[in-house]
Amino acid sequence: MLFPKKVKHRKWQTDRRNPEKKLVATRGISLQFGSYGLRATSQARVKSNQIEAARKVVSRTLGKAGKYWIRVFPDRPVTAKAAEVGMGKGKGDPQGFCFDVEPGRILFEVDGVTEAVAREALRKAGCKLPVTGRIISRSDM
Repeated sequence: MLFPKKVKHRKWQTDRRNPEKKLVATRGISLQFGSYGLRATSQARVKSNQIEAARKVVSRTLGKAGKYWIRVFPDRPVTAKAAEVGMGKGKGDPQGFCFDVEPGRILFEVDGVTEAVAREALRKAGCKLPVTGRIISRSDM
């Protein structure tokens, strides 16, 4: 699973967002490496194990011919309190890392295979992630 080698702060403050304010990604919104990509159309926090599950399914579907790129890296720590623990007495311990995905962000890119294989790989990867996504190609942009 992906996680940073070293972090400056063990726990981050919770990011409180205004639900009426529609956020859209401003970085990582265009294809840079591959011919096909998976673009998020909703907002969510993607955990490192979800990214790993999507990576595995893309790798297996593409085989040795294809190449893929992961365009997100989970660097935000996620904390959780143990089950059946009362309220108060501080924040929970770090449990893992996640990445805040905003609509428009490219999550995966694929190249070196036919369009049908690429679309199938990205469709399967999208099923492993908590965001809804669209498969895009260089011709769409």
